[in-house]
Amino acid sequence: MSNIKIGDKVRFLNSIGGGIVRSFKGKDQVLVEDEDGFEVPTLIRECVVVGDSEMQVHSSRRSPLPSTNPTPAPQPKKPEPEPEEKVIETAEGERLNIYLAYLPIEPNKVMQNSGYEAYFINDSNYYLLFNYMSRQNNSWVSRYNGMVEPNTQIFLEEFQKEDLNNLERICVQLIAFKKDKPYSLKNAISVELHLDTVKFYKQHCFMENDFFDEDAMIHPIVRQDIPEKELLISATELQEAMQKKVREDRRAPQTIIKKKATDSTILEVDLHINELLDNTHGLSNTDMLNYQLEKFHEVLAKYANKKGQKIVFIHGKGEGVLRKAIEKELKTRYKNYYYQDASFREYGFGATMVTIK
Repeated sequence: MSNIKIGDKVRFLNSIGGGIVRSFKGKDQVLVEDEDGFEVPTLIRECVVVGDSEMQVHSSRRSPLPSTNPTPAPQPKKPEPEPEEKVIETAEGERLNIYLAYLPIEPNKVMQNSGYEAYFINDSNYYLLFNYMSRQNNSWVSRYNGMVEPNTQIFLEEFQKEDLNNLERICVQLIAFKKDKPYSLKNAISVELHLDTVKFYKQHCFMENDFFDEDAMIHPIVRQDIPEKELLISATELQEAMQKKVREDRRAPQTIIKKKATDSTILEVDLHINELLDNTHGLSNTDMLNYQLEKFHEVLAKYANKKGQKIVFIHGKGEGVLRKAIEKELKTRYKNYYYQDASFREYGFGATMVTIK
């Protein structure tokens, strides 16, 4: 074992684990940095060299090799072949469970300027050859590709908030196999997903999980051998379905209920963007306007059957862009609804009251 040198990748003989040799401690011990960044004192005779490359660990925990290389130990003329790394398998690992994970670099600054880290999680007994891509300008760009060992998670990339626009459409393609042993055939897999990039601005979207000590946003790629399928519904189809439902509900017999004068509750909906989103960094004015109009349509659809219901939409005065957009929708899509300026005493010129008919 005297051939061990700083920078070697080693595995422990009598226990699970291993890491990178960082320094020597006395004549018979070395300090081994494990995947969590901790330096573990270990007897040299209990270490086996399995490689001299960096292990894949959390990017913020990586320790660089010393800048000054020590005098290398003499190498034997005919080195013995490196022992194969033993793969520890689990019963549940015979089915593929693959995930992408996103973690904020600075969890307390999610709503400000924190960057993010992306990880690929292989929760299975299979080696995976995979390609992680994003869609840009009607074509795909590979962001990371390589092989990941069984039951391993690896770091993919670090990115900033301004990069989120390039991550709305992602794709993972992969092939699963085992080395030097029989296994169940797994079909090649290609999964496309749509990331809701607005969630990256919200603290509560990063949650406790089974893979990291830190809160993370986990996106399944394959669960129990079944690739994820994205539910793709166009905006036109969604709009038509909602309108059809409204028409059917209106045709259905309605029980006549006369409300008392004191039971005329007015619903208030604040459409100010800061009331709808925790953070708008990276969103254009058009994006914000579309989000506000989606909320407007969502509320009207919810109360479509409540005839006589009065809803005050607070849009603010501002430059009047949202107000004009709301009025246009009311004149075209909701012609049978009555609308007027809300109480000037309570809202000034910043609100419109709609009455469901």
